[in-house]
Amino acid sequence: MEQVKIGVIGAGRMGQRHCRIYSNLRGTQFVGICDASLEAGERVSRQYGVPFYKEVDDLLKQVDAVSLAAPTPLHFELAMRCLAQNVHVLIEKPITETVAQAERLTQSAQASNLVISVGNIERFNPTYIELKSVLEGLTILAINVRRLSPYAGSNTDVDVILDLMIHDIDLVLDLIGQEPASVAAYGLTAPGGNTDHVIAHLTYEVGPLVTLTASRVTEQKVRSIEVTAREVYLEGDLLNKSIDAHRSASGEYLNYKRGVKYRQESIVERIHVPNFEPLFLELQHFVECILESKPSLVPANDGLKALRLAKRVQDSVSEHLVEVKNAVPV
Repeated sequence: MEQVKIGVIGAGRMGQRHCRIYSNLRGTQFVGICDASLEAGERVSRQYGVPFYKEVDDLLKQVDAVSLAAPTPLHFELAMRCLAQNVHVLIEKPITETVAQAERLTQSAQASNLVISVGNIERFNPTYIELKSVLEGLTILAINVRRLSPYAGSNTDVDVILDLMIHDIDLVLDLIGQEPASVAAYGLTAPGGNTDHVIAHLTYEVGPLVTLTASRVTEQKVRSIEVTAREVYLEGDLLNKSIDAHRSASGEYLNYKRGVKYRQESIVERIHVPNFEPLFLELQHFVECILESKPSLVPANDGLKALRLAKRVQDSVSEHLVEVKNAVPV
């Protein structure tokens, strides 16, 4: 196979981003778009000069692979149809709506000779790739990840755990390589009647303390990961592609005529982060896996693990949920 004939299922915001990249991606032939909405599907098909397919099976007859960017409740059924038609598939996160569905899909994926990849895009973020490299061989003591967004533009089909936090759940599982021993999470219900702001604390019998914060009621977009290691403190900005490494910190109080001031000094290293779009790297990797017959970096089983941990967070939040109407004005 010299080129992968590829299609996109779902003409929403994320599906359109996949279309943009596939239309110019080496090793691919972008052959069509499918969506339940005739208006949305035809609009995207005209934009990229590819056919629109109202029925999924009609698209699957034309392709070697698809990106599945439909709403989460449709993921399981559509992914299973792709496997039945011998079509490679990249499934946008979360892999499925339920853990039981993810288990069945993972079993089917492992029994096939197909590439099944899950769209946990931050694995391909250059900031995370560099940060993971820096941390190799170091002793991690604590991890703090924040993923904050305004409500406008959020995916309200699911709660903030499956919408945003699942990205960071996947990163933590990848960094640490094991499930946490305990999960304690607290949530806030705000505009849409769903869980919109969550703080989760993960602990390990032997391992770091982990705090995850996800919000879609914060009027600023933040994507940060901070790692406290015995040897270094790292500040990573996943959005602006930067990492600062702090070492050898020392502080002192200085006496002045007008009072006492505190001064801290440390060695700060700005680590170079390549400026690549994570989605481009993710889709390029998906296509390379098909062309070179190699396994995905984010296989279906990783999507299953992330969903299982997300479910544990949801269960804990259900016991510690505050409605915004009960919030106390400051």
